[in-house]
Amino acid sequence: MSRRRRRPATMLAGLLVLVLSAFLLPSVSAAGASHARAVPLAELTVVSERVASGLRRPIAITGLPDGRMLIAEKDGTVRSYHPDTGLAAEPVLDLTARIDTSDNERGLLGITPAPNFARTGILYVAYTSLPAGALTLARVPISAPERLQVLLTQEHAEYGNHNGGQVAFGRDGYLYWSTGDGGHANDPFKAGQNLGTLLGKIVRIDVNRTCGAKPYCVPSNNPFVRVQGARPEIWLYGLRNPWRFSVDPVDGSLWIGDVGQGLVEEINHIRPWQGGANLGWSCREGTPVFDPLQCRPGVRYTDPVFEYDHYNDNCSVTGGVVYRGTRTPEAWGTYVASDYCSTRVFAVRPKSDGGYESATIGNFPTQPTAIGTDVHGELYVLSDLPGWLNRVRFERIQPAAGGGVANR
Repeated sequence: MSRRRRRPATMLAGLLVLVLSAFLLPSVSAAGASHARAVPLAELTVVSERVASGLRRPIAITGLPDGRMLIAEKDGTVRSYHPDTGLAAEPVLDLTARIDTSDNERGLLGITPAPNFARTGILYVAYTSLPAGALTLARVPISAPERLQVLLTQEHAEYGNHNGGQVAFGRDGYLYWSTGDGGHANDPFKAGQNLGTLLGKIVRIDVNRTCGAKPYCVPSNNPFVRVQGARPEIWLYGLRNPWRFSVDPVDGSLWIGDVGQGLVEEINHIRPWQGGANLGWSCREGTPVFDPLQCRPGVRYTDPVFEYDHYNDNCSVTGGVVYRGTRTPEAWGTYVASDYCSTRVFAVRPKSDGGYESATIGNFPTQPTAIGTDVHGELYVLSDLPGWLNRVRFERIQPAAGGGVANR
């Protein structure tokens, strides 16, 4: 449409930002209104309903555009669940011939659909591969497992634990992958602070292009592209075992649950402009100093936004997701995580004036291994050895007497 009057450049710039935002941001008009109605965390609790059983060590979950949920089982199979038809009897993908399951923490570890999954049927998967447990990132057509293509690997033969394994696409279109520090205890390879290895990191790569012999490219604005001796794929470092992280679909930030050793379990919240952040391990475990020999003067460490002790029957944080569904507007924008042993549910939310509020808002069913969302942003949680899939909803409650937060 033509305009007869010229507008100031600043006004045009503002209009351009609004127009671009409308196209680039997810549809959050209802969610934005929901956010305005968010209630104090002390007024929320979670309720879980078992909707499927018979899974074999389910460890990762992701939603598909058609309403299905895909569930990864540790042995290498992927199962499909739909709320209308239940859990399919047969796997939709079987990678067992490729996967090393020789340790409690080895196996198929993470799955995420390609952004164009509805057209291509491509899944991205993370697993420990035969014969020696190498951390492996690959893509595979869900209907043609023989066409699996390995993208990136990291040797991990000495110890079976601390494999990380989450995979997820960011709002920037790049693929993120988490790896553990190499296993055992005490960061045996001093990998957390070593930029020359992918162990103890979150990496970021462009899987839509190829560069030379690599089936991916490194984004030019990755923080260590021009750092001598550093792996250019690294996005974040200083992690111990980031078993589960997630991307907030609204602002593109990463929420990371990093499993501690014996003192602290931690949640980190990393904004899109914080690439290159050092999360501290193994100089620190959470905020306390762990190994002074790994601490270097002048290095800036990024603090967790929430941490809890490794005692009181806690043992291992299961990183979660930010609630962006519509069923419970009061909870919109709340990050939800849990602990594998205690099953406590921790809610964390940024405050408008800076900082974070947090509360314990209930318990999940036994041994929560992964928390995910369906296409509508509603929550599900997996239970490991019982083999359960549970649907999760929030309920409003009266806050504890005196305005405190009750452990429920």
